[in-house]
Amino acid sequence: MSDTRASQKDAYQLILNAIDTGIYRPGDRLVESELADRFGMSRTPIREALQRLETQSLLARDGRSLVVASLDHNQMAELYVVRSELEALAARLAARHATAEEVRLLKRMVDEDRANADDPSALKRTNRRFHRQVHLASHNRYLVQQLDLVYRSMALMATTSLAAEGRSTVAVDEHAAVVDAIARGDGDAAYEGLKGHISRAFEARLQQDAEDAAKADIDP
Repeated sequence: MSDTRASQKDAYQLILNAIDTGIYRPGDRLVESELADRFGMSRTPIREALQRLETQSLLARDGRSLVVASLDHNQMAELYVVRSELEALAARLAARHATAEEVRLLKRMVDEDRANADDPSALKRTNRRFHRQVHLASHNRYLVQQLDLVYRSMALMATTSLAAEGRSTVAVDEHAAVVDAIARGDGDAAYEGLKGHISRAFEARLQQDAEDAAKADIDP
């Protein structure tokens, strides 16, 4: 029984990671047999993982097929509103509760981000780890659970705002300011810093989407 539960969990996480890393993008069809071959497991855990992902609105029905869901403009805006409030709260709590070891780790992560500033795909990975560590430094399990749900939906965004011109360097500077506020125990500054960081990330994404749409109108 434990092996069955493990395979179900593994299948779910493998498919979710494939969506998050862009192997499967919004609109891509997910075929049970192909996924079983890719991940080297039986179709039963794959089927159950797909059902779970559909329940979480990460997959959508297209006729009889399941496809990776996509977020429209309103859904994306709603997601960023929730994300900015929850992450800002996590930063405020981290300023109160983060240990010295957690603060040092966050500072090292900022240094890693600087080293990856010219590589949006690498920065996306380190950026995710940074935000996750801020969540954990809040020492509030319920907040962390809600942010995990938010980040699952973030996987449906096919691009990263860090790819916008000039955004990566600015984003790292914003991370550094948040960490400094956490290190000082300044909850208000940490809250406002991270909330502003998410707001500017959303603005960069909107700009990027507008440019992509304009390019699509021009290209044959």
